Amino acid sequence: MNDKRNRIRTMVLALYEIPGIGWHAIDRAVKHRLWAKERWTGEELLAAGFRKDQADRTVELFRNRSWHSALDEGRSAGAEARTSDAGAVLLTPFDEAYPFVLGQIAQPPWVLYAKGRLELLERPAVAIVGTRMPTAYGRQTASNIAQELAEAGITVVSGLARGIDSRAHEAALNGSGSTIAVLPTPIDTCYPPQNESLFRSIAERGLLLSETPLGTKLHPGQFHQRNRIIAGLACATVVVEGAQKSGSLITAKFAFEMNRELFAVPGHHSSPKSEGPNALIREEKARILTGIDDIFEQLLWLREAAKPWAKISMIDEPGKDRPAELTTPEEVKLLALLRDRPMSIDELHELSAIPFGHLNALLLNLCIKRKIELQPGSIYMIL
Repeated sequence: MNDKRNRIRTMVLALYEIPGIGWHAIDRAVKHRLWAKERWTGEELLAAGFRKDQADRTVELFRNRSWHSALDEGRSAGAEARTSDAGAVLLTPFDEAYPFVLGQIAQPPWVLYAKGRLELLERPAVAIVGTRMPTAYGRQTASNIAQELAEAGITVVSGLARGIDSRAHEAALNGSGSTIAVLPTPIDTCYPPQNESLFRSIAERGLLLSETPLGTKLHPGQFHQRNRIIAGLACATVVVEGAQKSGSLITAKFAFEMNRELFAVPGHHSSPKSEGPNALIREEKARILTGIDDIFEQLLWLREAAKPWAKISMIDEPGKDRPAELTTPEEVKLLALLRDRPMSIDELHELSAIPFGHLNALLLNLCIKRKIELQPGSIYMIL
């Protein structure tokens, strides 16, 4: 990490856990290049777009010393040390391990707390969400879909809630794709408490992820924020069961707005649990899902991208090399353009004439293959 990126990262961490400093304030600090200054005055913070209460609180915290020195001096009580004590790590958009797909959303988290297998963030993922009180049909469907996806090498993302989420996590844990649980709580806190055993299993064999600073009390807004991360981590979201105003429909709304693929499992018209999925299908916001082949037929690149982690590639022949990563003609075209210079997705769209939605999927696949990477400012460059 170069010095500039390191200073931006350190500034983000310095601001992130200050009460009242939200996403937009940190965004303004980055754009205003506050990371390039050793000390901050109230006038500078106000000029950067901070509210007066935010500026006053920040100046008071770093009074008579630079923010950089203050963070170093207080390292033992700092965010990274406390996160390490919880057995987790911190990820920012300036870290290599930060998930590429999440960096593409409108407001990617400035800080993620992660515990478990970080390599899962590099793999293609599908989200499975639904009601906390599913029917027998919903429970079985969620389990089947999650198990088949994980065995195909695809990581299953959900929110550790009761019901559909829990079923998806449990089924995926046994597959090579495994699972990521996105928490509304801090990384060291299980919610709901009844899922403590599953929480521990995912920490050991999957990945726990949270945007919530340690020590934060649970409040309703954290569920909304959690749902956006679930949708943001996945190339597709599957809604199994849920009422029309349920949390799963909020996740579906995020996926739709992010231009990610959205699928819904149809249910009986008289079942209240199927109101949400049926409405998504009726309104043509989601495609009907009857099995994981529906996902592969829509996302043609996904099966090949997940192949290195698929169950068959691990048990076919012990010691055998993983399948070679195939590069399509369109991917070759994009790589040729990026060899000339780093570009944004808009520039690549204009030069390649590839439809925007398909281009987004191709770039995701190339990042997963470690052919290219996404830089700050949404710029793609070749590796």
